[in-house]
Amino acid sequence: MEQLNPLTEFFRSIEKDQRISITHIGIFAALLQFRANEGNINPIKAYRHEIMKIAKITGPATYHRCIKDLNQYGYINYIPKRNRNQKSVIYFIV
Repeated sequence: MEQLNPLTEFFRSIEKDQRISITHIGIFAALLQFRANEGNINPIKAYRHEIMKIAKITGPATYHRCIKDLNQYGYINYIPKRNRNQKSVIYFIV
């Protein structure tokens, strides 16, 4: 049941946040799934394509917009890497 706690907290946080769309929710859920697969570590290090595959998102622009929104709105702390050979770092705040 502890694995569902971050998702439950996220849904409580976004309940009245009109900025959050289904795509944001999908990406956040994909990040949590990736985190669970990595042993529930915080932060996670991931390539964009790894998260997009889990979230069923095909557009890089959509991914980047939503992940930056989640960062700006305070749900995650996203540290992108400009080098394609390095994974971005994502901290979970919620």
